[in-house]
Amino acid sequence: MVNTGVISSSGNLMDFLDEPFPDVGTYEDFHTIDWLREKSRDTDRHRKITSKSKESIWEFIKSLLDAWSGWAVMLLIGLLAGTLAGVIDLAVDWMTDLKEGICLSAFWYSHEQCCWTSNETTFEDRDKCPLWQKWSELLVNQSEGASAYILNYLMYILWALLFAFLAVSLVRVFAPYACGSGIPEIKTILSGFIIRGYLGKWTLLIKTVTLVLVVSSGLSLGKEGPLVHVACCCGNFFSSLFSKYSKNEGKRREVLSAAAAAGVSVAFGAPIGGVLFSLEEVSYYFPLKTLWRSFFAALVAAFTLRSINPFGNSRLVLFYVEYHTPWYMAELFPFILLGVFGGLWGTLFIRCNIAWCRRRKTTKLGKYPVLEVIAVTAITAIVAYPNPYTRRSTSELISELFNDCGALESSQLCDYINDPNMTRPVDDIPDRPAGVGVYTAIWQLALALIFKIIITIFTFGMKIPSGLFIPSMAVGAMAGRMVGIGVEQLAYHHHDWIIFRNWCRPGADCVTPGLYAMVGAAACLGGVTRMTVSLVVIMFELTGGLEYIVPLMAAAVTSKWVADAFGKEGIYEAHIHLNGYPFLDVKDEFTHRTLATDVMRPRRGEPPLSVLTQDSMTVEDVETLIKETDYNGFPVVVSRDSERLIGFAQRRELILAIKNARQRQEGIVSDSVMYFTEEPPELPANSPQPLKLRRVLNLSPFTVTDHTPMETVVDIFRKLGLRQCLVTRSGRLLGIITKKDVLRHMAQMANQDPESIMFN
Repeated sequence: MVNTGVISSSGNLMDFLDEPFPDVGTYEDFHTIDWLREKSRDTDRHRKITSKSKESIWEFIKSLLDAWSGWAVMLLIGLLAGTLAGVIDLAVDWMTDLKEGICLSAFWYSHEQCCWTSNETTFEDRDKCPLWQKWSELLVNQSEGASAYILNYLMYILWALLFAFLAVSLVRVFAPYACGSGIPEIKTILSGFIIRGYLGKWTLLIKTVTLVLVVSSGLSLGKEGPLVHVACCCGNFFSSLFSKYSKNEGKRREVLSAAAAAGVSVAFGAPIGGVLFSLEEVSYYFPLKTLWRSFFAALVAAFTLRSINPFGNSRLVLFYVEYHTPWYMAELFPFILLGVFGGLWGTLFIRCNIAWCRRRKTTKLGKYPVLEVIAVTAITAIVAYPNPYTRRSTSELISELFNDCGALESSQLCDYINDPNMTRPVDDIPDRPAGVGVYTAIWQLALALIFKIIITIFTFGMKIPSGLFIPSMAVGAMAGRMVGIGVEQLAYHHHDWIIFRNWCRPGADCVTPGLYAMVGAAACLGGVTRMTVSLVVIMFELTGGLEYIVPLMAAAVTSKWVADAFGKEGIYEAHIHLNGYPFLDVKDEFTHRTLATDVMRPRRGEPPLSVLTQDSMTVEDVETLIKETDYNGFPVVVSRDSERLIGFAQRRELILAIKNARQRQEGIVSDSVMYFTEEPPELPANSPQPLKLRRVLNLSPFTVTDHTPMETVVDIFRKLGLRQCLVTRSGRLLGIITKKDVLRHMAQMANQDPESIMFN
């Protein structure tokens, strides 16, 4: 019998992989991680650190640093995410106002900041100040008239086109992964999928810069979804600084889950809602430890954003409201109607947007992303400028729609109000019947609503950063405000009806239209994303309207019920399916009576399963098998005759093991026998030195019997995050089921296209 390995300095036979080798345990791009293996590796690492901590003070300090490294990463993520969000908010305010004019005292001031510094600005006319000049005033010294309006119109369009062109060019040249919302890919990555570069430093930089540009261009998109992507890029960057996370993909995803919570925290100023969003919507594996760390990261991010104070109101949120009129039980009916509208809008948007994105992927349209962005930006700017509700930024529009008229007395939304004691503003045109302005307000809102519905369908999914939260909320807020205006007018003119009795009181509104806008925003956002609990918490944190949880809950639940009646996929799940990512949604139900034997490979008529034997294959045999197949791994059996299962060997680790063994172990040639047992096989005396790969072998692969129901198999894949499981009968290997097989089978059972699942 020949020697079976390399002799270590201590005189013992060294098993291969007893010492660390580069790249062992890593995964290839567009592959799924092995959650069970990553969990086991982290347990072994923690046990090793704990045992060494008793040896010396230095080892004890190292164990403490390892234990606190998670909190340090959360602190850094929160600080950077909050800082970036504050910078983005300040830059967006300035560049949005830059389309209409410039501040003479300091060009980097937004309109509001410019007027703050002016001593001539009054509270009644707070938006006008000598220091702020529109482009017509600056270029041709005209503030009124047709020529001034046309010049301002053209400058608005030119600035919008410039911002959009810069954004799409930067994304296309430097970071293609910076486009889109990012949440569908984040969900897929957190489920264990590998997309290298998607959370890289270049993606972080380009997405931050282009996010400012696209929001400032006036396109129908928001920064909230992309901020989750930005925060996850921060999490990935800081994870790479600590070996605890950089060398374990499962632990890295715990950090990314917390980073997603921090992203929502700074996007909406809702730290608790951010934690719930990560738990409900994006995370795949969310242990209790991750819950606490997500809470801490969201807290630090919110505190950092509050310290920057980008909105200038000493509050964390832009949409803070103070309503002075209570809501009545009878108002639950229009709230539920708004929930129905939100569900229908969500269904319409998802179907139309997915159809358009599929057309973009399958036609020549997808080859001209710059032209598409420029065209949509031009249409948006041309149509948006004449309407005061679409000209301003979407965030400002939502803020105005949410507020009551006590805070918006100069707004067109409040010109129509009739107050019995004439204590509220009325139309400012003399000899005009009070209340006529309601028709103008509703028509302008209706036109803005129709435009926002149509243009958002074509905007979301372009090759630029594009969030969907704010456009969806804007659609719901406009619809809700119109319903609120209608109910208010009905209650005022028919205050003697039983249902409206005691609604109208002297010196107060009969109804708060802003509340209807808030409920409508929640309904539409819920219809598109299918969020429920996290949505309600985000909305009351976003607005400070804690006492209006019941209307928000009623609208959110109704919206989800209505939308689910037409299909259970939200917009993010729909885009995951469109892109072909292998994502097993925990919300999907599988109730078909199929068995594991119906799904496993090989099927009838197919070649037998490619396997490795425990001690009878040479290095050349294994390399040939690897070259001729593209499987992620191979089952290891006793022999081809018995097919009794021993374990499972990953493809990548086999390749690296053979490569490293040839570099470090003399005598390894193509004819060397590879064995996975503790003792080497008996070989002739003149045989080449064998290669022991026991440590490469997974001795506890997950197995099911051929009669296991697929409903159980699907639950196993979801809850354990498996890449594959082996099918056996009485210990004998029959076949294999991969995650791709499960997804394909579920698609077939749902009468969908099984070939849409592209990756392994």
